Amino acid sequence: MTVHFIGVCGTAMATLAALLKRKGLDVQGSDENVYPPMSTFLESERIRALSGYKTDHITENIDLVVVGNAISRGNVELEAVLDRKMRYCSLPEAVRDQFLWTSRSVVIAGTHGKTTTTSLTGWLLVHGGLDPSILVGGIAANLGNGGSSYRLGEGREFVIEGDEYDSAFFDKTAKFLKYLPDIAVINNIEFDHADIYADLDAVRLAFRRFVNLVPRSGLLLLCADCPNASALRKAAQSPVETFGLSEAADWRATDISVSGGGQSFTVRHDGELFGTVSLPLLGSHNVRNALAATAVASTVGVSAAAIVDGLRQFKGVKRRLEIFGEAGGVTVYDDFAHHPTAIAETLAGLRAANAHRRIWAVFEPRSASSSRKIFQQEFARAFGPADEVIIAPVFRTNLDESERLSPQQLVEDLTASGQRARYAASLDDIVSAIARERRDGDLVVFMSNGGFGGIHQKMLQALR
Repeated sequence: MTVHFIGVCGTAMATLAALLKRKGLDVQGSDENVYPPMSTFLESERIRALSGYKTDHITENIDLVVVGNAISRGNVELEAVLDRKMRYCSLPEAVRDQFLWTSRSVVIAGTHGKTTTTSLTGWLLVHGGLDPSILVGGIAANLGNGGSSYRLGEGREFVIEGDEYDSAFFDKTAKFLKYLPDIAVINNIEFDHADIYADLDAVRLAFRRFVNLVPRSGLLLLCADCPNASALRKAAQSPVETFGLSEAADWRATDISVSGGGQSFTVRHDGELFGTVSLPLLGSHNVRNALAATAVASTVGVSAAAIVDGLRQFKGVKRRLEIFGEAGGVTVYDDFAHHPTAIAETLAGLRAANAHRRIWAVFEPRSASSSRKIFQQEFARAFGPADEVIIAPVFRTNLDESERLSPQQLVEDLTASGQRARYAASLDDIVSAIARERRDGDLVVFMSNGGFGGIHQKMLQALR
């Protein structure tokens, strides 16, 4: 069977392409441009990468075309597929049809923490000897040699990150609605993806539909600390358990202690001691992520001892408060946070472990939501744990000014609240300001859901 991807160089599509290749299918794909490191990854997986969109790429030997959600009508390859009435599907449909019908599907969902929780859960199952398959929207350091975003195992479980973003140009419903959840985790629910959802009620509706898919023989795990997630209990037809820091949680963390680059805490299940955990991740949000992963792993048969040991050995996820490098007495972090809540939780976790060090938070408004004014006030409250805040230009310059986030207004609001904040018109301005004002022991966190123009390497070069 020959499968052709349109937009294969998207991380999620490339990962699925690699999974299908490992399954024995002939896989190829095209994207507007194919650059390293994605081209290197595809080559290592023996996937034929075609640069640019051309009608010639759509050949008669193709059995299935997987269409990404970044592709729309007018794409020349898509038009050729439609004209010839070739078989096509969305990425989540391909995952479902090729892998999930015969698996115990473990779907990790929520506005925040999906990638880390999926990576934790998958790793705990691997460490516990269950040999799961895993599909995650990031690079998990514990998977493969040097980290990977997927794993193809022989076990029953398939652990997958359940994205609430839409599926394809012909299907604007959430991806996770295709993932046949036997065990579903919902970590939190907030408004996001302003290009897809009109308001929070629309987001809640998508998650209610997701909950409605969990069979009576399955399990729904809800975060007890998030009211929007907890409220979904009444929509469930399956058994429900909760996790969190709340006294009401079935899976609860207590006695949290922060030290160095991690934290320790006690896990209790239904009030009974489950184990004492040492987790090499910072922030209360990561305690919740670990609790969710623990609950899943215990449910599918991993022992408490293996879970505790697995959490201790977790190596993290790329771009989740990842140390990018150190130079000139300064530590530079790369972080994916772009929602106000994620920014606040990440900085709070870093502050708790570094009470006396100066933290620089450098934020690029890049995502569809963070580029818009919808979070203007929320961002003004998100950077509290930082000592110095620098706001970069809004990435999406095609947005009308009436819709676009105002970095200048954000700086004014932060300053009015007593915080040191400034706007920088260019990456060079950011780098030169930090290099000029740096002190030994400073922590610099670059926050963006994109590449941020390679600022991390530029910063290290300037510090050297």
